[in-house]
Amino acid sequence: MLRGTTTLTHLLAPSNPTLPSSIIIMPAINKQKKVTQKFVIDATGPANDKIFDVAAFEKYLSERIKVEGRTGNLGEAVEVSRDGEAKVQVVAHIDFSGRYLKYLTKKYLKKNQLRDWLRVVSTSKGVYTLKFYNVVNDEEAGSDEEQD
Repeated sequence: MLRGTTTLTHLLAPSNPTLPSSIIIMPAINKQKKVTQKFVIDATGPANDKIFDVAAFEKYLSERIKVEGRTGNLGEAVEVSRDGEAKVQVVAHIDFSGRYLKYLTKKYLKKNQLRDWLRVVSTSKGVYTLKFYNVVNDEEAGSDEEQD
């Protein structure tokens, strides 16, 4: 380093008497905001048709949701509960992705061989609904075309 030159670290050092009195150096404070997110998975249609077990799905979510990279580590950070007969509610007090819930729901459907008949649709922010695929019979479609 050349004589007579000062670096930025020397200027910002708190013991430096050449620092103007109007500049105050504050240490960085790491503040985290409390984040609470609420997600609802609505399985009313499949549950009414008795092909979807909501209690088993709730148990599956509570076992499989990862918190800080570990499954079964929900603690107070994530709460999984049933809301009525056919809805599962997930309340997260940490950063949490709704896409992760959609992923776990699809995984559960695949495990129980329901993925061919049900799909997961986001109806609004934080609300996912299980819906049946729209299936059109070939006979009905063919008879409509013949009448035209």
